[in-house]
Amino acid sequence: MTLILFNKPYGVLSQFTPEGRWRGLCDFISVKGVYVAGRLDADSEGLLLLTDDGALQARIAHPKHKLEKTYWAQVEGLPGEADLEPLRSGVRISDFAAAPAKVRVIAEPPGLWPRDPPIRYRRAIPTSWLEIVIAEGKNRQVRRMTAAIGYPTLRLIRPAVGAFTIEGLPPGTWRAIELTPALLKAYFPKKDSA
Repeated sequence: MTLILFNKPYGVLSQFTPEGRWRGLCDFISVKGVYVAGRLDADSEGLLLLTDDGALQARIAHPKHKLEKTYWAQVEGLPGEADLEPLRSGVRISDFAAAPAKVRVIAEPPGLWPRDPPIRYRRAIPTSWLEIVIAEGKNRQVRRMTAAIGYPTLRLIRPAVGAFTIEGLPPGTWRAIELTPALLKAYFPKKDSA
């Protein structure tokens, strides 16, 4: 069973086929028979997992398994603790209520690569970074969550999915892990359903 960790750059779709102005995974990954397990929008960056195992794909992507995904969101403005409380409580977003998230203000992540193209810059509006951990993964969820509390996301990076991270993976690069039964059990422990 193979698991591929890919640090997806901005402007790349979570599919092998390019579309319009967006590049596809085929420009980076030559391994055949692997499929995306959980998506990232073309304008988001960071860890994308692919696997050749359907059960593992579901275990990673389906919200019922509650696999945590960590995001770094560069937002417009300087949110305080009171501003973040709706995210911690479960903010209502037009068509659904997001589950409570773990969220905190962080410094700009060390070793962060420049985005190409860069985010829009406004001299009069400061930006800050949030670390947001969720176990869901609805369409554009993190961006919609920060917008709902009045702090639009300018840049979004997913550094981790469960125990897997982008550490040591520059944008556009990947590595494969062969998952033995022992590794599978260590990385994807069964959780009690309650």
